Amino acid sequence: MGIEKRPIVPDRIRKIPPHFSWIDRRFVRDGLIAPLSRDEIALYFFLAAVADREGLSFYGDGTIAALLKLSPAELAAARRGLVAADLIAFASPLYQVLSLPPPAPRSGGPSAIGEILRRLGGERM
Repeated sequence: MGIEKRPIVPDRIRKIPPHFSWIDRRFVRDGLIAPLSRDEIALYFFLAAVADREGLSFYGDGTIAALLKLSPAELAAARRGLVAADLIAFASPLYQVLSLPPPAPRSGGPSAIGEILRRLGGERM
């Protein structure tokens, strides 16, 4: 028997605002969050929260650093980490939250089953 899901505070159900902001579930589900530092995660969430529909943000580094309580060096390191992870693009002063990279192929999936069936049928690779 599953857990019944219903809002805890029904009069506060989140709605997508006209200015739009979101984070793809795959960010957590596909493990993209796992290798990131705390500062990288904070910067990614901040940029996702303030970005427009195209993922663009013009917040300045001074403002971002102050709001996230990061030094300029910590912000620069977090930005480099997110760029290296292919999660954001940066061309001063513009940040862009990128669409997530395609999911990695899963091992043991349909291709593995297909290979087993071919071998059972006598085909050799």
